[in-house]
Amino acid sequence: MPREKTADIKSGPLRVIDRPASFGQHVYQDLRLAIVRGDLASGDRLIENRIAEAMGISRTPVREALHKLEREGLIVQGEKRGFVVSGFGPRDIEETFGIRSVLESYAAGLAAMRYRKGDLAPLVEKIDEFEECLEQGEMGRLVAINTEFHQLLYALSGNARLIAMIDTLRDQFYRFRKIILQRKTLARASHADHRKMLAVIRRRDVEKAERLVRQHILKGQAAVLADFDNVDKKG
Repeated sequence: MPREKTADIKSGPLRVIDRPASFGQHVYQDLRLAIVRGDLASGDRLIENRIAEAMGISRTPVREALHKLEREGLIVQGEKRGFVVSGFGPRDIEETFGIRSVLESYAAGLAAMRYRKGDLAPLVEKIDEFEECLEQGEMGRLVAINTEFHQLLYALSGNARLIAMIDTLRDQFYRFRKIILQRKTLARASHADHRKMLAVIRRRDVEKAERLVRQHILKGQAAVLADFDNVDKKG
């Protein structure tokens, strides 16, 4: 059970709802996005009436949204009243990165085989954009750019089922990328990896593209596990 603290809902990421339809879905979407992007952190306590007040709605749709998030494992019942944002442990990290290393390395191999003239230009643009933000110290933008790079990369696989499988884990990847890219040394290492990956894909070297992407993802896993271990020791 993660250490509990009451989430700052009023000044946080939730929006006031001004449309009568699908209140529960709006609450669910806002809370889910806030959790997976780290705006609501592990251990944050979510109290039904406070959320309803912050969003200007009744408690019923809030209750529905919270129970849906609980079924997905994103929140759990707190020791006191309300729910608590779930944490993740080493096993969750290893499972998520392990699945990602298999799926995205396969997608990279397919991309190397199947890309057509002009397809790699958007990847180059993302690499350049990432470097510019890195040099200017705009660290807050790196996660979105990194996510877009990876989405563009595996989209070149041309395999709709594979893309759909990767997309189901996209939010979890985003959560972990925030941990990795907040450190400049790791962000620079990620940037160097992306350049190498693009180079081997351009040469249509399928085997090396798969290997580089797998290694890149597993380096990310090691960074997240190290961060988890440091936080655990401090706790």
